[in-house]
Amino acid sequence: MTTDTTSAPNFIRNQIREEIEAGRTGKIVTRFPPEPNGFLHIGHAKSICLNFGLAEHFGGDCHLRFDDTNPAKEEQAYIDAIKADVHWLGFEWAGPVRFASDYFDQLYAWAQHLVREGKAYVDDLSPDEIREYRGTLTEAGKPSPYRERSADENLDLLERMRTGEFSEGEKVLRAKIDMTAPNINLRDPILYRIRHASHHQTGDKWKIYPSYDFTHGQSDAIEGVTHSICTLEFEDHRPLYEWFLENLPVPVKPRQIEFARLNLNYTLTSKRKLKLLVDDDIVDGWDDPRLPTISGMRRRGYTPASIRKFCEMIGVTRADGGLVDIAMLYHAIRSDLEDNAPRAMAVLKPVKIVLTNVPEDFEEVYEVPGHPAREDMAVRKVPLTREIFIDQDDFLEEPPKKFFRLAPGKEVRLRNSYVIRCDEVIKDAAGEINELRCSVDFDTLGKNPEGRKVKGVIHWVSAEHGVPMEVRLYDNLFLEEQPDKDKDADFLEHLNPESLVTVQAIGEPSLADVEPETRFQFERVGYFCADRHASRGDRLVFNRTVGLKDTWAKVQKQEAQKKAQDEKKG
Repeated sequence: MTTDTTSAPNFIRNQIREEIEAGRTGKIVTRFPPEPNGFLHIGHAKSICLNFGLAEHFGGDCHLRFDDTNPAKEEQAYIDAIKADVHWLGFEWAGPVRFASDYFDQLYAWAQHLVREGKAYVDDLSPDEIREYRGTLTEAGKPSPYRERSADENLDLLERMRTGEFSEGEKVLRAKIDMTAPNINLRDPILYRIRHASHHQTGDKWKIYPSYDFTHGQSDAIEGVTHSICTLEFEDHRPLYEWFLENLPVPVKPRQIEFARLNLNYTLTSKRKLKLLVDDDIVDGWDDPRLPTISGMRRRGYTPASIRKFCEMIGVTRADGGLVDIAMLYHAIRSDLEDNAPRAMAVLKPVKIVLTNVPEDFEEVYEVPGHPAREDMAVRKVPLTREIFIDQDDFLEEPPKKFFRLAPGKEVRLRNSYVIRCDEVIKDAAGEINELRCSVDFDTLGKNPEGRKVKGVIHWVSAEHGVPMEVRLYDNLFLEEQPDKDKDADFLEHLNPESLVTVQAIGEPSLADVEPETRFQFERVGYFCADRHASRGDRLVFNRTVGLKDTWAKVQKQEAQKKAQDEKKG
């Protein structure tokens, strides 16, 4: 699989190309370094496509490394899910899966090195006192009273911390840098904290764990990473990243480059907030199709190609471009499925039609293309019987002037079949429609009726052969473009109460034995995916991926027309 990395702006790719041409860089080594404390989301997909895509483009390697420095929040389930997501997106990492915990012994030795060099010390201040002593953005910090301990004393205390002699929060190891530095990250950052927690990789070996800042750059250096690519929130951490590399005997010195993270409207990509939605059962697990997690998008019906295409469309820049319109994401999947999803008919809100001028045992079977433009897709058999279902929205008793579907006394064509006319509406005691009685014009198969113009075409399903199925209609989880914009408000207040609507539908018989995650276009309705958790046969469940209407394509067309007009005027 090759990823196209040239179709949108990518300043990092351009920088690396210049380095290679100037002879400043040899083989490119990148890495994707998630923390295993949750499932990956669409923002991580951008980083995955960037890191793996650059390695592919320049013939280098990309590592998968778990920065697993906080065992209290990490789980093996997250590790397994992340590996599955990267593979599903179509990427393969170089060498084995790596863990920052693989380097704990080396990191500890380097911490001892800093202590011996007088560049790190054990501090007894409490977490609150450390925050107080650190100062603010406008006020310099002040040194801890424990800052000038001797190297020997610090080494002894650090070893006793490692063996579990002290309780959590009692002591920390800090770098000795500059308590007056304008960049707060340089004001004696914490290198190690005491945590009496078992680690999913190292078990109970360690009672202290390194901070992310102390771990990240050194892990890059150990692995020979050439370019450490991260989002802009780490820009202020770069001086610290470089300070560690300069003050430790690391084998290589990677270069950190920051890019703008992905912000998608009507969506949250905070793992903490996504975890809250999962833990409070607001959604159905990390792979709920309403979540922007990669596994949730997969369950909803997104394809790896569509997610990679979306990441190419938005490009890679340093400028914060604000919110990306979710319509771009919908456009990416809709374009993919338009070309690649087989067709089928399904009725989401069934109303029965009885064809009165055919016998009880009438059955006529049509062979219909699986896709109108794909001869490689198998044809499907669609039976027409005396009783069929159509969608409630395709019938109105009192239709407006331009309603070209079914109405009393009006005609409409059944897709791939005959023209029918509604002759009678049967209602129950409450006035609800029970069935429609219609007649078939048998001289209209594949041709227009003589002397009459029938504009409407509707989908339908045989009542006898139709397959009962549950259809889940997913929409945006939030009603607000930026649900967490107001930091003083609860983002849960913006939940969309209709983000999931479930209906009992009827599908054509070809849907009966589909494999989980098979995607379809339900004609005239939208794109749907067979749910990966639903078993076949006894319980058929389809998730709506996206509707048929492509608002983003319309916007692009309007912009192109405007540009052409402007150029013509110019």
